[in-house]
Amino acid sequence: MRRVIVNSTPIIVLCNIGLLDILKALYAEICIPEAVYREVTEKDDSACQVLKTALNWIHVEKIANQSDKKMYKAKLHDGEVEVMILAQEGTADDLVVIDDNAAKKTAKYLGLKVTGTIGVLLKAKREGIIPEIASVLEKMKKNGFYISESLEQLVLEQAGERHDI
Repeated sequence: MRRVIVNSTPIIVLCNIGLLDILKALYAEICIPEAVYREVTEKDDSACQVLKTALNWIHVEKIANQSDKKMYKAKLHDGEVEVMILAQEGTADDLVVIDDNAAKKTAKYLGLKVTGTIGVLLKAKREGIIPEIASVLEKMKKNGFYISESLEQLVLEQAGERHDI
């Protein structure tokens, strides 16, 4: 069974646009490391509240070896590092959901299967969980998630929603 290990940014973004349940609909097992739980719940905001109510299907896991954190570059956050360590401690089929480019590159270098929030949304569109992606991207941008114009156009094209004027 594929385990999906999610970093804090995808959780916060999906909570802020009311779509955290997409993870539940797409994947059999969703887990977050303790550092991600701390990052999301350190502020008592809507993402914190949504995550706390989702703990019946999102599992918080502790990494086995805290000393492994020393092996990662200083520019990565605790949550990103623990996501990668949990994936390495798991099975080869584990998927990590991370948005930070440096963290994605590190995870890919480590041989991990990687996607981001937008990749999750594209999968949800392909599987009919969400009807379209354009309005979702707009909500994300309004909530402070940066999406370049070229990436947005690429995503809309992949989703079959790009309409040239």
